[in-house]
Amino acid sequence: MAKAAQNPKEALKAVDSGKRTYSKKELLQYYRDMLMVRRFEEKAGQLYGMGLIGGFCHLYIGQEAVVTGMKAATRPGDAVITTYRDHGHLVACGMDPKEIMAELTGRAAGCSKGKGGSMHMFDTKNKFYGGHGIVGASVPLGAGLAFAQKYRGTDDITLSYFGDGAVNQGQVYESFNMAALWKLPVIFIIENNEYAMGTSVKRSSSTTELYRRGEAFGITGVQVDGMDVLKVKEAADEVVAYVRSGKGPMVMEMKTYRYRGHSMSDPAKYRSKEEVENVKEHRDAINGLRDYILKETNVKDDELKAMDKEIKDLMNEAAEFAKETPEPDVSELFTDIYTQE
Repeated sequence: MAKAAQNPKEALKAVDSGKRTYSKKELLQYYRDMLMVRRFEEKAGQLYGMGLIGGFCHLYIGQEAVVTGMKAATRPGDAVITTYRDHGHLVACGMDPKEIMAELTGRAAGCSKGKGGSMHMFDTKNKFYGGHGIVGASVPLGAGLAFAQKYRGTDDITLSYFGDGAVNQGQVYESFNMAALWKLPVIFIIENNEYAMGTSVKRSSSTTELYRRGEAFGITGVQVDGMDVLKVKEAADEVVAYVRSGKGPMVMEMKTYRYRGHSMSDPAKYRSKEEVENVKEHRDAINGLRDYILKETNVKDDELKAMDKEIKDLMNEAAEFAKETPEPDVSELFTDIYTQE
């Protein structure tokens, strides 16, 4: 069940998974979308280990239900902005994995022409506005996107993702104030994966109920099991409808978990192997949905295995494409930048 912060002006009704039914088509789409994200990230991790991806690389493995459920509740035209853990978001937006992998490897065919790398990817065609390396930057920028939507008179909304580590940044609360004051159509999504780089949220935040962080500004919050794509989808349906109706922003805290370290250079020694394995065994979003599909539909295990093989083949093709496509020409060094004369 989603837990809602009480707000004197508005209250979000509780969201309880199981109150609606899903078609086989919907369930298989969610399963496929999560698998696409995970297999892409696993392949990216392999390429990083081979030295084909340089710099920082933050993988989304374990958090797939969040972006999948949220995307399923939105529509084309809604904007998305996130942090440096952005590959999974681009996959979910529908970008060709070849373009994303080419960007990771610094190739000219990449979505940012090979000059953005892992943390600075864009896909304005699908209303994806980055990939941002500064902690918490996606919050004020997300509020700005929502301001533009309201100024232009559309009923589009913005999804602004950030992590539990960013939630203590001052710019977050400045943005909350402006968003509430102007009733901006933005959903602030806290991906609480429990560790800000290497520090447990329990050691870095005086209050760990992060969904309540907007209360001082009159912003309703809701806490969701971010390891269950159906619960994410149902909570997202409620929140998206609320924000799109013009009632102003909301905060969603997604209780999720990342399986890898903060980045590829992080050995994650601040948590035990038993802790990680326990989450994988009992809370994994993909395995959980797989079990649900096999139990509630006539889909057979062989069908799901075939889908997984197809997706793995797609990611292998994306990796080969990235290896073979050329790097940007030296002349590109001075293009797509701002200058002042």
